Amino acid sequence: MTPEELATLTLLRRARDMIDRDYALPLDVPTIAAKVFMSPAHFSRKFRAAYGETPYNYLMTRRIERAAALLRAGTSVTDACMMVGATSLGSFSSRFTEIMGENPSSYRAREHSAIEAMPPCFVRFATRPARTGPGAGPGPGPSKPSRNEEVQAHAAH
Repeated sequence: MTPEELATLTLLRRARDMIDRDYALPLDVPTIAAKVFMSPAHFSRKFRAAYGETPYNYLMTRRIERAAALLRAGTSVTDACMMVGATSLGSFSSRFTEIMGENPSSYRAREHSAIEAMPPCFVRFATRPARTGPGAGPGPGPSKPSRNEEVQAHAAH
């Protein structure tokens, strides 16, 4: 790997860390790209090549992941939406449903006792959002159970 490629990866890691840390702030791709001294288009291409998804999708996945934790703790859907930096309840609900496989109200109302009994490192894995909607996979085929359905099935055994 060339020194230039290493420098680019360092900047991309810095951008990913910023998204992880500042997910609730009003972030967009041009703002993040400027922080790592790249044009938005170049940054998006490099980020996707390094991490397998666009910076915007990564940001939204992190927001949904944090919102799911808030919903499990009993926070209202509207409050969770605003606390993670989403500006539209409708868009948030659509994205939550796409990523988590169920709408936020259903997710909040569901029993989460199996997750409460797990060590935190397993909770992070078990509740990590996995895209289940359009663009989730390579093409049509049998539908894959959502991560939440997998955790519930595993907890039932």
